[in-house]
Amino acid sequence: MMASSDKAPDVMPVGDGSVPPGKPMTVGDKVVDKSAGMLQTLKPIKQITQHVCTFSVYSHDMSRQIEAHHYITRLNQDFLQCAVYDSDDPSARLIGVEYIVSDRIFDTLPTDEQKLWHSHDHEVTSGLWVNPRVPEMLHRTELENIAHTYGKFWCTWQVDRGDRLPLGAPALMMSPQVVNMGVVQPELVLVRDNKYKIKTDELRKARADIPVSKPGNARASDFWMQNGKGYAIDIEPTEMKRLEGPKFP
Repeated sequence: MMASSDKAPDVMPVGDGSVPPGKPMTVGDKVVDKSAGMLQTLKPIKQITQHVCTFSVYSHDMSRQIEAHHYITRLNQDFLQCAVYDSDDPSARLIGVEYIVSDRIFDTLPTDEQKLWHSHDHEVTSGLWVNPRVPEMLHRTELENIAHTYGKFWCTWQVDRGDRLPLGAPALMMSPQVVNMGVVQPELVLVRDNKYKIKTDELRKARADIPVSKPGNARASDFWMQNGKGYAIDIEPTEMKRLEGPKFP
């Protein structure tokens, strides 16, 4: 059994140490990519309308905290889907996916499903959730909406532990909080703030009047806060379900 959520890979792939391992792009590779980009519509990608920088913590080990860059597509007023990268650089690595739903949708989910989701109100009001290079006043309404949403984030590439490839099973991520293990390490925030020339403390003060969601009777998000337990995924062999095909004499 391999528990990749809490155990680093024993052996890294061979190569020159680059991340990910592989030979540099050739002129031919670039020509193919450029030509395809000119001929194909890439419609889903072009629906991405926002870049958000925030922080996430591993559900099974909250001492592991990462800066996460969400590239967001809005499918409707109640549902967003995000491609999550480790930076906003051209060479950024796609490390996971997050789905975001409004509290209206979240309240329709069964309790066991809600336990996999995290709230966003603290991320917003603490100033951790930012749209880099966008003036605060321009997305104030959006911040007020996000404060009433919930996310489910699966990390598929654990770059923070040095994985040079996306190895093993995905890890469930949680949102930073203001209590014990959920507090983001100040040095991580400082690095982010210096990069984008922002001050998280000032954002927190400016957002103090943003209303947050009141816990519903059935809401079980942020499960770790209530029970002190997270979720880790193990990989184990299992019997396959076989397709019954036509029988011939």
